[in-house]
Amino acid sequence: MKMMSGAAMVVEALKDVGVTHVFGYPGGAVLDIYDALFAQDDVKHVLVRHEQAAAHMADGYARSTGKTGTVLVTSGPGATNTITGIATAYMDSIPMVILSGQVPSKHIGEDAFQETDMVGCSRPIVKHSFLVKRAVDIPEAIAKAFYIANTGRPGPVVVDLPKDIVNVAEEHPYVFPTDVTMRSYNPTEKGHPKQVKKAVESLLKAERPVLYVGGGAVACDASAKVIELAEKLNAPVTCTLMGLGAMPGTHKQFIGMLGMHGTLEANKTMHNADCIIALGARFDDRVTNNVDKFCPHADIIHVDIDPASISKTVNAHIPVVGSVDKVLDQILSQVNKKDLSGQSEKLADWWQQIETWRSRQCLNYAQGEEVIKPQRVIEALYKHTDGKAYVSSDVGQHQMFAALYYPYDKPRQWINSGGLGTMGFGLPAAMGVQFAHPGSTSVVVTGDGSIQMNIQELSTCLQYNLPIKIISLNNRALGMVRQWQDMIYKGRHSHSYMDSMPDFVKLAEAYGHVGIKVDKLDELDAAMEKCFSYTDRLVFMDIAVDQNEHVYPMQIKFGAMDDMRLSKTERT
Repeated sequence: MKMMSGAAMVVEALKDVGVTHVFGYPGGAVLDIYDALFAQDDVKHVLVRHEQAAAHMADGYARSTGKTGTVLVTSGPGATNTITGIATAYMDSIPMVILSGQVPSKHIGEDAFQETDMVGCSRPIVKHSFLVKRAVDIPEAIAKAFYIANTGRPGPVVVDLPKDIVNVAEEHPYVFPTDVTMRSYNPTEKGHPKQVKKAVESLLKAERPVLYVGGGAVACDASAKVIELAEKLNAPVTCTLMGLGAMPGTHKQFIGMLGMHGTLEANKTMHNADCIIALGARFDDRVTNNVDKFCPHADIIHVDIDPASISKTVNAHIPVVGSVDKVLDQILSQVNKKDLSGQSEKLADWWQQIETWRSRQCLNYAQGEEVIKPQRVIEALYKHTDGKAYVSSDVGQHQMFAALYYPYDKPRQWINSGGLGTMGFGLPAAMGVQFAHPGSTSVVVTGDGSIQMNIQELSTCLQYNLPIKIISLNNRALGMVRQWQDMIYKGRHSHSYMDSMPDFVKLAEAYGHVGIKVDKLDELDAAMEKCFSYTDRLVFMDIAVDQNEHVYPMQIKFGAMDDMRLSKTERT
């Protein structure tokens, strides 16, 4: 039996669950753990410049791999600085384990230096949490934390570690559990056979079906099965913001993203469908618009591993609790036994209608001669990366442009904060992607507002030689805020313009990176080519884009799914 200190147990347990990267920042309560990290080479530690960024890096790492991201921070402000990152992961069901230091057990509750009730602070935004009270319990707590984080509906788990239990002066027997079982936690993986049978019958009977695919399909690596079912049924497929890539963006049956800024054809298809199968999607408000007017003609099949999500906002006619990949196995098993020879002919009229909506080409935009349109930047990015980059985004107009104008052909290629909408997410998330995929092209699409929220991580990028490419759509404003002020507040731009911007090129250079400024449209392609010629350097592209451009299409508030603005002057 191994004997080791609590600090050594933490590191050994991380090895035993397969962790290769930990993102963190040291402090008094966790110095013993950091000393244990120093004594080994298997678990690589990434020193961030702010703990929020550590959580976002672990998040980006997790989204791009499917593995659990890991964070290590000290007590008090170190722990509380991760809260926004934890909430971001929680809203998007991303597996993460946060190891937070805590003051010694005897001082808990005494308002000791750098004491915060981390378990209490994080309770509403974690899947589970542990306050470990004995060193011998560390291996089991960490094993359970990783099991909970990445099974069922994934999510973040906090493990709070008082300083006295990781004391290097005391050794204890180390026993890592060979199997993790929890009586109160047994996620349902397979769908109920009768519900699956009803779902198949409804799909095969439908004359206007659609597959509505969310982040849950990405989380369980169900993309290949989504494509197989869609092709067998000859059904159209639409994806949520979180589901992009689950169906290739260039596939002929993909009709684009749906929802608030979804395509005309996606929202029209949803509204007029007679059968919708939702795969790992939660019918959030950015999709449904007014739930009382949502898809009035459709039978809704809702497949989700989280029973609490089913019929939470929209009533499901056929609920199926289970993991999307396992349920699709069940559905395909039955579909493959059916005679589908007449399926294409049956849906011919449906596809003709969809192609009529698609022919409207709702993503067209006025190009302009001198001014750079943000859509044009994303199209250039797609061209110069051959559509193969990992694209992380911040939150705002640039996020929507990146979602609409860069077709994602692979799952886990599009990394963004969907549910919480966290500005400052993009750069650290792209760093997590680069650590996970060191030979890949990791790109950040950001704005002049978002990038400044975690810009200090340019220092971390230099320390670890991360050749990330930052594409900043600089419109000298908080673009989405300004757009809403144009549309709802009669152009009263209250605190949405930013008049004291830094010189981002000089700032990037001050951090030791390459900066490129682009002011004119005829400079864009050459500048983009130059950017990606630097294979071993971080490049910050500061691109001046049209300040007055809006994101369209856009749903009209309180309307049905297909009540949309197509431009500043045109509505459906």
